[in-house]
Amino acid sequence: MLASAAAAQPATPFAGDPNRPFWPPTERFALWPGPPPGAPVKPIAPDWTMNGGEGNRELWIRGVAAPQVHVFRAAHPDGSAILSLPGGGYEFLSVQNEGIDVAERFNADRTTVFVLTYRLPGEGWTERSLAPLQDAQRAMRLIRARAADFRIDPVRLGIIGFSAGGHLAADLAVSHEASTYARVDAADALPARPAFAALIYPVTSFAVGLAHGGSRDNLLGLNASAELIAARSPLQHVGAQTPPCFLVHAFDDGTVPVANSIAWIAACEKARVSVEAHLIAQGGHGFGLHLPRDNPGSRWPDLFALWLRQHGG
Repeated sequence: MLASAAAAQPATPFAGDPNRPFWPPTERFALWPGPPPGAPVKPIAPDWTMNGGEGNRELWIRGVAAPQVHVFRAAHPDGSAILSLPGGGYEFLSVQNEGIDVAERFNADRTTVFVLTYRLPGEGWTERSLAPLQDAQRAMRLIRARAADFRIDPVRLGIIGFSAGGHLAADLAVSHEASTYARVDAADALPARPAFAALIYPVTSFAVGLAHGGSRDNLLGLNASAELIAARSPLQHVGAQTPPCFLVHAFDDGTVPVANSIAWIAACEKARVSVEAHLIAQGGHGFGLHLPRDNPGSRWPDLFALWLRQHGG
């Protein structure tokens, strides 16, 4: 969601519609059997609001005390699966634009979609810089542990992330083997590596000139050390185990510079990681799947659907 659009009307509490419920979906499951790692002493209250201009209101989520995976099954699944990571600058989760809508689009292609409501670092978590990555790793493992139930092929499970969710997707793509939390159960013996990673207007580095300051400060805290910035800058860690990548970014993105994607392409080429990218002239930031049809970038979901069939999806 563009900042200008979000400012068009004040946020209003999300009341839902009992006649047409769209969130949360009926099928969902918690990541952690008890409190998540590093849980704060002060309880976190759910904060769901509708934001945006008239006719374009959408659901944003804050107050994630118990991260969950929300399941959107395809009517006729073919075994492919995507874990969607909504953006929001690590301040909120744009679950409608970058989660629910993603599920609707790719369910139509027979792909099962999971939407992760990961923890927001600034809500009191002890290890704020690792909390989202812990959730993403755990989600991948739990989904794979229940692959038969979900009617998916665990080898064909990939990720898609948007903006700060794109940072989390990139971080998972390069840090899937990192030990970020103590083993909970047998599922944690399964791999967290995604079969593919789609990065949509992503933050790939917290380096000066590339970083989205809000995402960096929300994840790492103010005045983060150079070592922490480097550790959570996925661009610096692209290597042979990074999965195939698909990128979409607009040159006129005034929030996350397109240089984040351009640098990621170069890093993938250097590491000999398969990469496909669609860099469009206009689109701004936060467009999700909703660019105007006369914008060539509006075709990216169709191109991604074709691409993922060739890269594990």
